[in-house]
Amino acid sequence: MKIYTKTGDRGETGLIGGARVLKNSQRIIAYGLVDELNSSIGFSISLLKENSKDIFTDIIGLLTRIQNDLFIIGADLADPSYDPDKNFTRMHNKTPRAKADMTIFLESAIDRFEAILPPITYFLLPGGSLGSSSLHVNRTAARRSEIAVVTLSQKESINPSILVYLNRLSDLLFVISRIVNQRVGVSDIKWESIKE
Repeated sequence: MKIYTKTGDRGETGLIGGARVLKNSQRIIAYGLVDELNSSIGFSISLLKENSKDIFTDIIGLLTRIQNDLFIIGADLADPSYDPDKNFTRMHNKTPRAKADMTIFLESAIDRFEAILPPITYFLLPGGSLGSSSLHVNRTAARRSEIAVVTLSQKESINPSILVYLNRLSDLLFVISRIVNQRVGVSDIKWESIKE
């Protein structure tokens, strides 16, 4: 199979189910940003593997699971046949759909990691170690994806589990960024107002 098909040369692309839409449609923007987030998480995984000395094995496994879940979310968004009045987890063309248990998995990870972090009563600047910084980039990409999906949801029906998942994912990425700093012995960076 060739990587290029030439079917998108006029600025259109196909959705699951066969509909053709412009590449700047809100649905394409939404799942494109989810794909960008997935790629960014892949970069963080590679970074943690290269520098980990096995101290990030659990985080790498968690991020890999998230990548697989994001693939499902991308497919869910690429299939416009979602019908909120039907109680199906799969609809058109056996498209996988986001489910509540995906978010529950994220929440359990948040709870587990937060239990071993010191509480914070101040804002943090993104940064510290390189691994932590990359996870903050992912956190902001998750927020950007969430905003795009909210915009799409104002015009078309989408699976509400997607919004909950993306919201919780940005929370988890924040927590993991702190865990990475903790494990490499780098302090979180407290935001302080600069006085002139």
